[in-house]
Amino acid sequence: MKLVTIANNGNNELGVKTEAGIIDIGKAFQQIPASPDTPKTVMEVIEGGDQAVAALQKYINELPAEGASYVLDEAAVQWGPCVTHPNKIICVGLNYRKHAEETNAKIPEYPILFNKFNNTLTGHERDIAVPKVTKKLDYEAELVIVIGKEAKYVSKEDALGHVFGYCNVNDLSARDLQLRTQQWLLGKSCDDFSPLGPYLVTADEVGDPNNLAVKTTVNGEVRQSSNTSDMIFHCDEIVSYISQHMTLVPGDIILTGTPEGVVLGLPEDQQVYLKAGDEVTIEIEKLGALTNRFVEETV
Repeated sequence: MKLVTIANNGNNELGVKTEAGIIDIGKAFQQIPASPDTPKTVMEVIEGGDQAVAALQKYINELPAEGASYVLDEAAVQWGPCVTHPNKIICVGLNYRKHAEETNAKIPEYPILFNKFNNTLTGHERDIAVPKVTKKLDYEAELVIVIGKEAKYVSKEDALGHVFGYCNVNDLSARDLQLRTQQWLLGKSCDDFSPLGPYLVTADEVGDPNNLAVKTTVNGEVRQSSNTSDMIFHCDEIVSYISQHMTLVPGDIILTGTPEGVVLGLPEDQQVYLKAGDEVTIEIEKLGALTNRFVEETV
């Protein structure tokens, strides 16, 4: 199943991608009542797991789709972040071998973890303001793991059983702020620095998360082209490792690192960072394409 968030007058509402279009679940409920166990928000689907997905699928299967007002063309959707209220946003740094090599960084012995906050969340097709405080805004295509079952001290072998699904993120990074101190948080946590989407795809549709093509284009030019198989720490290892140190709960998201091809990895005289007017698309196999345009900050 592919879940989406529809932004509607300040509210984040549930949508589901189907062959007919995006089903606006809230609009559908107004016309065709659902059983009490049918989830109404993306967080209820994540927290409800397999039973919630099954109830939602049953409801959708029974909906008349032809010509219905609750079936939206994707071009008409105002997108929100496909995970709206993660309890934790955990990021893994330097997790692709070729990316570590291009930045002349040592291959880490353990996953390098840092965090972001909910202020960084935004959606597909949303404009993102380039903060006035940075001159070095960089893109980072990343696979996001979305936790679906509480995980504490889980083994590598069992780890993916605790995953609800996956999505794209652009882990935007203000390199001048990021590298100002030894802690990376400041350069990673400006507003709208984690666009998520367009879809949250359930794990059964994705299969092996460490065999997915990853691509970034900037103004139509391919900048990153890799595969999640190049991760130093694979998705099962990441979930297991983090769970040894903190309890992961449904809705937590884990940004798993970026492959080679970022601006920071280029020779200094070739580095051209993002600016207002640029358009960036992050595309991961089976997860769709996440596009955002960058604008001047007017605050």
